[in-house]
Formats: sequence, C-alpha cells, structure tokens
Amino acid sequence: MKIKMNKLKNKKLITIGIPCFNEEKNVLEMYKETKKVIDKINGYDFDFLFVDNGSIDKTREKINILIKKDKNVRGVFLSKNFGNEASGLALMDFVDNHADAFIMLPCDLQDPPGLIPKLIRQWENGYEIVLAQYNKINDSIFMTFMRKTFYLFFKKISNIDVPINVSGFGLMDKKVLKAITSLPEKFRFGRGLSIWVGFKRTYINYERVERQRGKSSYSFFDYVRHSERGVFGFSYLPLDLIVYFGFILTILSFLFIIGYLFTVIFFGNPINASIPIMLAIVFFGGVQLLAISIIGKYIQVIVEETKNRPVYIVDEKINFKD
Repeated sequence: MKIKMNKLKNKKLITIGIPCFNEEKNVLEMYKETKKVIDKINGYDFDFLFVDNGSIDKTREKINILIKKDKNVRGVFLSKNFGNEASGLALMDFVDNHADAFIMLPCDLQDPPGLIPKLIRQWENGYEIVLAQYNKINDSIFMTFMRKTFYLFFKKISNIDVPINVSGFGLMDKKVLKAITSLPEKFRFGRGLSIWVGFKRTYINYERVERQRGKSSYSFFDYVRHSERGVFGFSYLPLDLIVYFGFILTILSFLFIIGYLFTVIFFGNPINASIPIMLAIVFFGGVQLLAISIIGKYIQVIVEETKNRPVYIVDEKINFKD
C-alpha cells in the first residue's frame, strides 16, 4: 500500500546520507531496506550518498557495487578515517545542490529506515529539523548510564539545549544544511551545532535495536573524546569554575594565614610535623594541575582552529556530475 504524501507537480528531492566505517556486512542490506521504504513514498525523488570514512574492510567495494547498480547512488571515499564528525560533515558538504532536504541514516541498521515517512511528514508540517529520539537502546547498563549522565551534565553547563537519547538519524531542511555547512569551525560537535543554528525543531520517538551484523568501531574512549568536543566547544563553565574555586581558595588561604600568625604570636607554633604540609602541597598541586589541564583543552581547540586544516580529505568521488 502506497503511503500518501503531498503530490507536487515538481517532485522534491531528498538525499539520504549514509556514513560508513567498516560496514561491509551492512551496506547492501541498508540500501535494500531503505529502497523498500522510499519506493512506497509518492511525490518525492530520492538519491543515496555514501561516505566511506577510510574503511579497511570491503565497505568500499560494496558501495561501488551499488553505484554500478543504481544511477541514484553516489559515493565519497575519504583518504583515511578522520573520525565520526568528519563523516557527517562530508555527507552534508556533498548533498546534491538541488536537494530540498537531507536525511542522515547510520549504516548499522540500529535506526530503522521505516521511520523515513514519519520524518518527511513532520517536515511537511513545517518543521525544519526532525530528529529521531529513542526511548530505549539495547546497550550495557554502564554505557547507558554514562550516556545519559553526560547529556544531563552537558545540558546544565552548556548554552544550548541538546536533547538526550538522540542519535545521528534525522532530517534537515536545505536551509538548515546550508547554515551548518557554512560554519567555519574545525573542532566540531555536530549534535550541538544542529541545535545552535536554531530553526523549528521536533522529534519522533522510536526504539533503537541491537546491531545485527558487524561490530561497532566506537570505543569508550571515542565517546570520551566526542564528549570533550561538546563540553569545550559549547561551554565556558569549566573556566568559570577555575576562577571561582581559585578565588575561594585564595580567601580561605588568607584567613588561614591570619589565624595561624595569630596563634603563633599568642600560643607558639602549634604545627610541628611535615604530614600536614605534604598534604597541602599534594592537594594544591592537584588543583593547579587540573586547572592547567582544563585551560590546556581550550588552548587545544584554539590550536585546531588556527591550523586551518580541512576536517577531511577526499580520496575519490564517484557518480558526481561535476
């Protein structure tokens, strides 16, 4: 049964962008499942854009099979793995210039292509950003706790309202896409940028499923590094805390010195041991090291921006007109 959409004289074009890294077991199946869904949608034209982020398996070969099979499939192959954010930016950079909207769909099949009609309906209702928000994810208790804790913490300290449990799956109108790709920064946190640019936004709920094929290449430390991009890219609270904590320690130290001098003058030296001194040195040394480390992270962001290196390098583009 065909899904009814707005019937327009000139069909709107929607690009489905699929980021890949070592997804040889999912590429063909993802295309097949997505094609089943979009073939039932009237009133729109669709094309596929695959970005291979330096895979070391047969992902590139699988994408080339699809390109030869379907003229509406294009491929961008990066020269090496540049990280998760590079995949997303490359997809947005190479979306067809005539596309009216862009749908990001991860290749691992944890986000069902069957939600595409719902994304489009919300777009038709006037929303310019439609994000898929999962109610449940079949992940370890530890990772679920860490993910929720980070986003709750991030919402408190940042100047943007990043929603919890939102994957990379969603739809963007062409003007949102243009706004995000025009941002010059290199140290990128895509989920934050998609909120920062504004526009009318809504969510659809779904249950994220377990990965059926292959193994996720995203480690715990990748999550940590990704979290750093959000914290140091969208919040100055860590720097503010250093200032406040330093001010409080200075006041307390001054009061301690006054009190200690008063005690020595009237009662003699009450401290005749090295342990308290050592503890104070260790404590204040740790505070200083932590403060320098936080400042260093912000300096790292500045350095990355001033290098002006590209976020990614393209090795090959296939099936592009230009």
